[in-house]
Amino acid sequence: MNVMYITNMGREHENIFVRIAHRGASAYEPENTLRSFKRAIEMNSELIEFDVRESLDGELVVMHDDCVDRTTNGSGIVKRKTLSELKELDAGMGEQIPTLVEVLEFGTGKTKFVIELKEDGIEEKVIRVLHEHGIGDDVFIVSFKGKRLKMIKQIDPDIKTGLILFGAVNPIKQALKYGADAVAPFRWFITRAFIQAARSHGLYAFSWVVDDSIKARKLKNLGIDGIVTNKPDII
Repeated sequence: MNVMYITNMGREHENIFVRIAHRGASAYEPENTLRSFKRAIEMNSELIEFDVRESLDGELVVMHDDCVDRTTNGSGIVKRKTLSELKELDAGMGEQIPTLVEVLEFGTGKTKFVIELKEDGIEEKVIRVLHEHGIGDDVFIVSFKGKRLKMIKQIDPDIKTGLILFGAVNPIKQALKYGADAVAPFRWFITRAFIQAARSHGLYAFSWVVDDSIKARKLKNLGIDGIVTNKPDII
């Protein structure tokens, strides 16, 4: 599927459906590793999603949690470790914790990217890296925190953003408030009326995390633009 509909965001709405590989093909491989992203690409994921934080020495690294304990053989806070210290850890099956640059260099030309910002204050640095690699059009930057998305738009209005929500009284209003291009509530809150309302306001509608093929098919039939999944092969 050509996902330039998504990344270029011309809002003559196309009938699209994309699979966004959550931390790669993380149901099968160690999450947020190059191995996981490679597997997701092999499963024909249209986009790969991953999380970005900053190390003690200011390097942008791909890690979901603020601590390394759950996903590596180490312990401690990411922010208190240098890149070299993080690289010494086993992130699963012998994989290292990748940097943002390594993921972009690995995936550019093979897939598109959804980057979730996990910390405040890294917005400018992330955009600088994207510009250095000339891939601003191939990226969505997303966050649960609207102020991070607002900051992204202030730095570069052309970067596409998405607001993630578990639930909200008016998720579309929240997304518009922060200038987002997409809104992504948890799957329980997705209805056909919500999707149509998002579309009428020029927003793409995504949902997360969907690992059941029946539920994914139901959301697709409702008209959702894409799902975030740990199992990119479910559809």
